[in-house]
Amino acid sequence: MCEGKKIILGITGGIAAYKSAELTREFVKKGAQVTVIMTKNATKFITPLTLQTLSGNPVYTDTFSLTGEWEIGHISMAEAADIIVIAPATANIIGKIASGIADDLLSTTVMATRAPVLICPAMNTNMYANIIVRANCEKLASIGYYIMDADYGELACKTEGAGRLPPLDDIAEEVASILTEKDLAGENVLITAGPTREPFDPIRFISNYSSGKMGYAFAVMAKRRGADVTLITGPTVLPVPSGVKVHEVTTAVSMRDEVMKHFKESTIIIKVAAVADYRPAVLSDSKIKKDDGPFNITLERNPDIIAEIGKIKGDRILVGFAMETEDLLKNAYDKLLAKNMDLIVANDLSRPGSGFQYDTNSVRVIDRSGTVRKLPLMTKTKIADRVLDRIKKLRKDSKETGVV
Repeated sequence: MCEGKKIILGITGGIAAYKSAELTREFVKKGAQVTVIMTKNATKFITPLTLQTLSGNPVYTDTFSLTGEWEIGHISMAEAADIIVIAPATANIIGKIASGIADDLLSTTVMATRAPVLICPAMNTNMYANIIVRANCEKLASIGYYIMDADYGELACKTEGAGRLPPLDDIAEEVASILTEKDLAGENVLITAGPTREPFDPIRFISNYSSGKMGYAFAVMAKRRGADVTLITGPTVLPVPSGVKVHEVTTAVSMRDEVMKHFKESTIIIKVAAVADYRPAVLSDSKIKKDDGPFNITLERNPDIIAEIGKIKGDRILVGFAMETEDLLKNAYDKLLAKNMDLIVANDLSRPGSGFQYDTNSVRVIDRSGTVRKLPLMTKTKIADRVLDRIKKLRKDSKETGVV
């Protein structure tokens, strides 16, 4: 969501200023055009040349520098910006903005902009807890500024507490969220992700290769677009998406139970999880020892979660996934009809760069009429965004016709 956006990165005088170099790189990697404004004190911690090299643009520190014969720098930058991000934001800059003081290039640009402003505090833990700083943050939040919570941990002053710059990934995600249209506001999206594990003794289980990346991408994008998101996930190594309610489960039965707990309040259900069709019929209380003979496991069927939902979904939109190695479209469409889905995303595991473990996917999206929309190889985040576009259209059509 940062691609093509103009981001002003404001850097103030704190030790966390060194992290702004990596944040600049992250924005540039995401396709943004980054312009850096540094306060005088910020230049004591990191040089303008470093930020100029990483951003590919001039770095500004002087209120009265001109971008052209007729343009005053802070006005032209303020009007062109899609967002201003202040990271790190010291108590000083927070206080100045809250008081309407504009006495340097950064504070003047903030006063002149109509773009959203994201403030990422970083300071000594006692300063961060100071009642005046807290009041300033609350005041800015109440009038429309975006304020992130400082992170907790060891600070440069050797104390431990809240005051660290928020993680850079969280800052980048917050920027993407702010810049995304909230066209799914009011929707309650229930998403399942990852594999399930079906144990046959205390230390071994049957599972699959699902990484959870596709389901987590849906959670991130639905949250960015304003939905209230609940993610029910099997075991993964992925970080918890910011702003998403996450419930961790292990087996297919526990996933089914958790889904049904949250079913009633959901308006959109996206079943991405690779749920095991079978589980061992008997779970041994102790480790099964090997011997010279063969080892047989009797399996029994797991609950078919999406089929159960399909019978009771009402006017909810239900989206499923089909992963096949042959007869992709036929098998996927048959599954859609049999389980009363509204959309199914068909993923051919034999295609390079698609399926489990990859960050990319190439899928076909099939609706109840049998219409197939092919999406080329792209990141799973973009796949999720495109499928959410289709869900949004289904929701709009259902409101107009009264039929999902």
